[in-house]
Amino acid sequence: MFDDAHLFLTDVFAGHARRSPKKSAIVCDDASLTWEEFDTLMNRIANALLRDGLQKGDRVAVLMGPSVECIATMFGCVRAGAILVPCGTMLTDDQLTVLLRDSGARALVASAEFQEQVKAVARHLPDLAEDWRVALGWQADGWVAFDRFIRDASPLTPEIRFAPGDPFSIMYSSGTTGLPKGVVHSQRARSFFAISNAVEMGFGPHSRTAISTALYTAASWIMLVPTLFAGGTVRLLAGFDPAELLHNVSEEKITHTFLVPSQILMVLQEDDLKKHDVSSLRTVLSAGSPLRPDVKRRWIDFVGNAFYELYGFTEGAATLLRPEDHATRANSVGAPILGTEFVVIGPDGAVLPPGSDGELCGYCPGLMTHYYNRPEATESAIWRDPMGRSFMRSGDIGRMDAQGFVQILDRKKDMIISGGLNVYPTDLEAVLGEHPDVRDVAVIESPDEKWGERPVAFVIPAREMKSQADEIKDWANQRLAKYQRIHDLRFVEDLPRNALGKVLKREMREAFASSLNV
Repeated sequence: MFDDAHLFLTDVFAGHARRSPKKSAIVCDDASLTWEEFDTLMNRIANALLRDGLQKGDRVAVLMGPSVECIATMFGCVRAGAILVPCGTMLTDDQLTVLLRDSGARALVASAEFQEQVKAVARHLPDLAEDWRVALGWQADGWVAFDRFIRDASPLTPEIRFAPGDPFSIMYSSGTTGLPKGVVHSQRARSFFAISNAVEMGFGPHSRTAISTALYTAASWIMLVPTLFAGGTVRLLAGFDPAELLHNVSEEKITHTFLVPSQILMVLQEDDLKKHDVSSLRTVLSAGSPLRPDVKRRWIDFVGNAFYELYGFTEGAATLLRPEDHATRANSVGAPILGTEFVVIGPDGAVLPPGSDGELCGYCPGLMTHYYNRPEATESAIWRDPMGRSFMRSGDIGRMDAQGFVQILDRKKDMIISGGLNVYPTDLEAVLGEHPDVRDVAVIESPDEKWGERPVAFVIPAREMKSQADEIKDWANQRLAKYQRIHDLRFVEDLPRNALGKVLKREMREAFASSLNV
């Protein structure tokens, strides 16, 4: 009997290197790797780890800014049979220490901008082998220079055999509540992730994908992995600048890119927007948080039928609002992507009929296997259907129609209960977003002796604001139901966000706790 062969991502990459050795795989500033060079660098990184005693299943942490070496290092770890642990680039020393301890990382590769942080953190991590503290672009005692680490390593593919259920990565969730949890995905799950997104969003060998978001996030991987899987070219941007992005799209004929809502707002604020040629774009994806209806209309007017909107979570499962559905399903986040199923359940765990409000749960081959070292959290995240299949509980409140289109109402934890009625902040934010003097807005709850909770809006004003706070509040309340009306509206310069631009309402509650309890 033949083996039950499986599609592994690093094997696919090797195939591209054989067929298109001189084609560009990754470009970042003045650095670039052809597919042949990318494949060779992955091999040398993998063989250097194996040479120094790495065992299959060891965890390797990567803390690097956008670079060709960063991508090669991430997938080189996987090719060695290690479990990749991408580290957030916005963490404090304490947070990074907790992440590295939680993951049990034995090796760490860090680029120059993080040298002071990792030197401070490493002394608290005795399990981090000194031979596996690798420094890219900097030098220090107790750290091995990247070039020296890979210098004598073989350029040939290491003979490591994978199984579909082998862990591929531990990706720490960038969620909005609590400490991040390590999300473990298998080789099989990552292959499904690549295939489903490539099919849904039209990635192919001619794709040229611009990535301006952090490479450790699941959202960036929605662009990165399908592009590499299809044999396209990844164009890394060192940071996000709307003018630079538009220039790259025009000059380099970018076909695919991903932007969070806050980035889309910045692009739309560019002067003389129509002068930029974006006709090469085939897919512009937004995810991370809902895009306000007023912003969505302006964005579609600019990019046309290239716009996709995704709802999903780091753990896996997603819906996609495709270009052909914007006209008729504008208030939804689309229908489940290829191979994915969603249900809506009530408080008792029973499946609700179409059109009912409840918690969204997703199921697909790309789901995580578990939260690392957190069996109780893993079990609490599971809802099982009558067939015993394990769905991921999202913690989001939504509804789904008979055709499978999903509408997000709000985070379960963010819902405001006023006078016994459910108030969804996203509804209020959508109304406020229509006001010409509102650039961005977030709504949270304020304790109220009579009503239990009442909504408070925090508004980033437009550049040339003409209205007072009370005027905007009254304008919005005229358009809201009585039980939804905003109790207070305050102007702020900015809102706390995670790496993907998602507003951190937990941090807002902490920052404004004293004033909200008056």
